[in-house]
Amino acid sequence: MEQMNKIELKGNVGNIKIQVVGETQVARFSIATNYLFKGKDGNAVIETTWHSIVAWAGKGMPDDFNKIEKGTAVHVIGRLRQQRFTGQDGAEKTIYEVVAKNVSIVEDSFNPEDN
Repeated sequence: MEQMNKIELKGNVGNIKIQVVGETQVARFSIATNYLFKGKDGNAVIETTWHSIVAWAGKGMPDDFNKIEKGTAVHVIGRLRQQRFTGQDGAEKTIYEVVAKNVSIVEDSFNPEDN
């Protein structure tokens, strides 16, 4: 049985934090993807989903993570990873993030109302 864990997203950056770990840059950012559909009343509805991304500098990444800022349109290919931890309140928490294999900056921004 072939197994696959691959995710591909195109959206706009919400926030970004760049860190240096050892000698390598790591970018943690969120992107918003929009899905446009017609509601029961016939009016357009935009459903926005936020995704957490982690990207390590190197092959398949932009030359400079500093080019990525709030509002930048990006195309991300990677894999989905689940992490569990205990929060400060003592409750068990689960988060999902995309570990990026390839991040590219898209020249035009995404507007779901253009579809």
